[in-house]
Amino acid sequence: MNNVEQTLSIIKPDAVERNLTEEIKSIFIKNNFTIRDIKKIHITKDEASEFYKVHQSKPFYNDLCTYLSSGPIVVMILEGKNAVVLNRKLMGATNPKEAEDNTIRKLYGISIDKNSVHGSDSIQNAKKEINFFFKD
Repeated sequence: MNNVEQTLSIIKPDAVERNLTEEIKSIFIKNNFTIRDIKKIHITKDEASEFYKVHQSKPFYNDLCTYLSSGPIVVMILEGKNAVVLNRKLMGATNPKEAEDNTIRKLYGISIDKNSVHGSDSIQNAKKEINFFFKD
């Protein structure tokens, strides 16, 4: 099991609303990720605030929390070799205008806020984020 990791991926409200869930899932599968668990949920603003606590001091924090709780999201545990790094590469830059061609955010992102997907930024955060949505 060398370098097999798990990471959290969220398909955000803008992408769920535009029925992009299956297309985004297929990108992960084509890129050798296994979807270990998946569920569609609608979180509260308080839950979003807790989830994004790491960004609490940033000016976009409140908008981010409002947005994530604005509609259904799809949360997934992705598993694969170097999953954290590869998922981030697959998602592309936070700002879809700056994202590389064929990344999820370049293909589907609307704006820096409505950029369709979230992915954990480290193995440590992946564990925390997976636990946040998939508590036993």
